[in-house]
Amino acid sequence: MHPAAEPQGFRDLLTLDDVDRILTTTSLRTPSFRLVKAGEQIPESAYTRSGRTGSKPVSGMADPARIAELFDGGATIVLQGLHRNWEPVAAFCRALELQLGHPSQVNAYITPPGAQGLALHSDPHDVFVLQAFGRKHWEVHAAPAEPEREPLEADVGPGDCIYMPTGTPHAAMTGSTLSGHLTIGVHVARWRDVLADVWASLADDPALDEPLPVGWTRDPTGFAALLQTRLVTLGSAVARVDADGMTDARIRRFLSTRAPLLRGVLVQGQALEAIGDETALTRRPGSVCELRRDGERLIVLLGDRRLDMPGWLEPVMRVVASSDRMAVRDLATALADPASRLVLVRRLVREGLLLTETAWLDG
Repeated sequence: MHPAAEPQGFRDLLTLDDVDRILTTTSLRTPSFRLVKAGEQIPESAYTRSGRTGSKPVSGMADPARIAELFDGGATIVLQGLHRNWEPVAAFCRALELQLGHPSQVNAYITPPGAQGLALHSDPHDVFVLQAFGRKHWEVHAAPAEPEREPLEADVGPGDCIYMPTGTPHAAMTGSTLSGHLTIGVHVARWRDVLADVWASLADDPALDEPLPVGWTRDPTGFAALLQTRLVTLGSAVARVDADGMTDARIRRFLSTRAPLLRGVLVQGQALEAIGDETALTRRPGSVCELRRDGERLIVLLGDRRLDMPGWLEPVMRVVASSDRMAVRDLATALADPASRLVLVRRLVREGLLLTETAWLDG
C-alpha cells in the first residue's frame, strides 16, 4: 500500500458528484455499469429500463431512482470501462499506458456504508487500486509468487493506493462511510506475446506445410531425428529475424491503438479557416506524436491511429513533435511556404494533435 501524498490525491479523477452525474444525466446503458451486493450480481432488470431513441427501442438504460434505492440497501455500483467515457480517467489511463508500455483499463466501485460488493476474488491482470473518496477496508492475500502468509489488512482513505500483482486474492468492505475507488487493470504484455509475433513471422515457410511421413508413429527414432533437423533449421531462422523490425512493428501497433482523446475536435474544426501564421497552437494534453519513416513516406503515430504523410514533411513534423506550444510562423524554418504551413497545421488540428488556443478556450 502507498499512503496518500495529499488527501484529495484522486479527486480530479472521480468524485461522488461525478458518479451521480454519470448515472442521472448521461443515459448510461449496460454493460457500462452493473450492480453487485455481497458477491452476487443483481439482475439488470432490477435497475434498468427501456425506452426509445427516435424510432428505435433502447434497453438497458440506467434507472436512477431504482439504482439509488438499491444503493441505499447495500448494493455496490460498478462503472465499467470508465477509461472510455469519462474524460479525466481517459487522460489518466493514456498517460499511464504511455509510461508503462502496457494496455490499461479502469473500473470504478462505489459502495455504501457497511457493505461489501465483490466476494474474495482475484483478477487475471495486475491491479492498482486508487481510493478516490470515502474509506474502505481491504483484505489482501498472498500473490501467486509470494510465500504463504496471513492476509494483509489495510484501511484506505482518499489518495491511498494499493498494488496487487496478477492473481492476488482480495476482498474489501466499507465501514461507517461510503467508498469510491478506481481499479486500474494493467494488461501486461509478456515475452511470450513477443515470441508469438516472431513465430507468426515464420509460419508461412512452405516447409512447415509438408505432411508428416507415413507411419511416423512406428518409427519414433526416425521421427525424432527429422524433428531435430527442423528444430535446428527453425533456430537458424529465428536467429535471422529482424529484431529491430519486430520492435518497430510492435511500437507502431501500440502507439496507434490506444483509446482516443479528442474532446473539442468539433469545436476546433469550426476554427480551421481562421488559422493564420500568427495563430498560437498547443499540443493536446496526453497526445502522441511519434515519427517513423517507411520508404518515401512518413508515418505519424498519434496514439489511437496513424497518419501517412509525404516524407519531405519530416523536418517540420519533428519541430511539431518536439514542441508543446508554438505559433504557425515558428514552423517556417522547416516549411518555408506559408500556404503549405496552413494546410499542414489545419490537418493536425483536425486530427486532434494540435489545438488552437482561442478555439479551445471558447469551447
